[in-house]
Amino acid sequence: MPLTKTRFLLPSTIQLLRFHFSFFLMPVYWFALSQVPDVNLSSAVLVFFILHGLVYPASNGYNSYMDRDTESIGGIKQPLQPSRQLLYVTALMDCIAIMISCFVSLYFALGILLYILVSKAYSYRGIRLKKYPVAGYLTVILFQGAFTFALVYYGCSMDKTTQVPVPAMLAASLLIGGFYPLTQIYQHSADLRDGVKTISYRLGYRGTFIYCGIIYTIAFLVLGFHFFYTLQNSAFYLFSLCMLPVVLYFLLWAQKVWQNDAQADYPHTMCMNIIASACTNTAFIIIFIINNLE
Repeated sequence: MPLTKTRFLLPSTIQLLRFHFSFFLMPVYWFALSQVPDVNLSSAVLVFFILHGLVYPASNGYNSYMDRDTESIGGIKQPLQPSRQLLYVTALMDCIAIMISCFVSLYFALGILLYILVSKAYSYRGIRLKKYPVAGYLTVILFQGAFTFALVYYGCSMDKTTQVPVPAMLAASLLIGGFYPLTQIYQHSADLRDGVKTISYRLGYRGTFIYCGIIYTIAFLVLGFHFFYTLQNSAFYLFSLCMLPVVLYFLLWAQKVWQNDAQADYPHTMCMNIIASACTNTAFIIIFIINNLE
């Protein structure tokens, strides 16, 4: 009997899982991994796959299913409309992620479950944390920052230590917090039509850049404290060097937006995303390599 099209994933399902978007969330993983004193390599590979191959794409897909965006979203200029299949696929991916997480540890699996539940609460129409500018913002920076850092640090360590460095967790959340509003800056109108008032909308175009600049500066100082306190002076200098393209593009883009609000658009946002993610990932990967060669 010939196979029918319903047995395959629909193009909209594949697109809206946004596997490539995981690249933008990857710096926290590499940051945490670079700080683990004794890395369990097999666990590190498994944790990476669970987060970037299952949990993040499933979260992206569920958010798209709830939002049904008709305008550009992160990583997709022209999103397709989701089908019911997308909901089923995201649920299956979440279940697989939790089951595989048990091979890391039971506590890690519970952490993944909590992350999944919070991500659902962020998007689910019945709760929809994302429609609240402050609550939604804090949810994102806490769970994509400090919580994920702690999960990775714990899951990738040889002895499954719970002694996670607090300044590094704080720095992870601040790095997310100093960047996340910029990812919302081109969606003000679309979000408002959906009843969502983001932190970026509340801040305004110029206010978003000022706020992000302040939070990123604080993140930089906290990160510096962590690196110097843990005698990783060279890591701080390396990170600073890698961030120069990010700072330069940020300032150039801010100048354009100051002159014309229309410059706070999708192409500039995606370019900012790519530059920031590439530079941050590069910095933390190099720090990870250096720390594990010593």
